[in-house]
Formats: sequence, structure tokens, C-alpha cells
Amino acid sequence: MITRQLNANNLSHLQVAETILKDGGTVAVPTETVYGLAADASNPEAVAAIFTAKGRPTNHPLIVHIASVDELENWAIDIPEQAYKLAKVFWPGPLTMLLKKASHVSPLVTGGLDTIGVRVPSQPILQQILQSSGLGLAAPSANPYKRLSPTSAKQVFQALDGRINGILDGGECTIGVESTIVDLTNEEITVLRAGPISPSELSSVLSQLVSAPAQHS
Repeated sequence: MITRQLNANNLSHLQVAETILKDGGTVAVPTETVYGLAADASNPEAVAAIFTAKGRPTNHPLIVHIASVDELENWAIDIPEQAYKLAKVFWPGPLTMLLKKASHVSPLVTGGLDTIGVRVPSQPILQQILQSSGLGLAAPSANPYKRLSPTSAKQVFQALDGRINGILDGGECTIGVESTIVDLTNEEITVLRAGPISPSELSSVLSQLVSAPAQHS
């Protein structure tokens, strides 16, 4: 497989990246946290290609990136009011919400679980692709399984050249830490993965305790 190196500052390169994604390919894209390996979350074959490229076990769920909170109901059901309160403050941004998945969502995306992780990224390049394509993009970190998450296109190329269809170079990621994951599927709201947004910040917005386990998954 030839991995195309694309420049996010070039409009035609952006269009190539979008076409690859629409055609079921995989493209490493910048987010505000780390580079993600993106594929059309509604295309099971495209999602499967993420696992193949990363060498990641298929029972590990993927986060779906969407353009805005308006698309949340396309992916999740029984969405609690707390989700919209958090979205108003922290989206777009590095917060992933774990919610109950819609019935049409492929089990490949959710690791066979009945829940789904969703977030609205703030990175302008990724936002442009999401808005233009209308896709929801599954996009775990663009690195081989259990390797350090990349914050530059160069790091992605060194790790995944020949294993993915394209790398969209949008410069260095601004945060460098993966998103906070908060579980909103139970009455007790819990942070499942520590990240840029703390439990205390979430608690302040919700006016209720948000707990964090001693060990983050």
C-alpha cells in the first residue's frame, strides 16, 4: 500500500483526504489532542482497516468524531441532559462522552459493546473535513497498538507508512494528550480516562460529583 503524504494547507490535498475517507480508506488526521487514524465510522470495512493498520484487538472500542452536537442523535440513544450541558461548555474540545449506541452502529466501532464514545473535535482541519464530508469518523490514535500516540505527521509516517492510505499533515498537535472520557450511561458519572478536562471541571458544570477511578483505562 502506498501512503500518500498530504498537506492540510493545500485545498486539493484536503479534497484528496476527504475522497479517500468517503471511498472507505484510512487517513491519519490531526486533532487538537494527538493524530488520529480516521475512517468512515458507518463503513464496517473501513473501520476494520483501522484495526489491521494498528494491529489493535477488535474488542477495543473506537471514538467517533462528529462535526457538532447536532449529530449526536445519529450515533447515540437515550442521551441524558448532562451530555448537552457538557457539550455546551466543552465541545468542540477534548472531551469524549460514553453513551448508549444507536442500533445501526457497527459493533466493530464499539468493540461489541452497547455503548459508544463520541466527541466533537476543535481542530480546524478535522472540523473542515467533518463538515464538508458529512461523515462521522472513527479515529483512534494513529500509532501501532500500545505505542506512543503521535503528535506530528512525521511520527505517523515513521510508524504507519505502507499500512494506511494517507497522512494529512496539519502541523503539531496543540495538546498532545488524548481526550478525557466520561461515562454518562449510569446515574453515577465517572471519568474512564484522564485527559485535559478534569473531573472537578465536569463536576462544576453538572453541579454533581463526577468520580474518577484510581486506575484509568
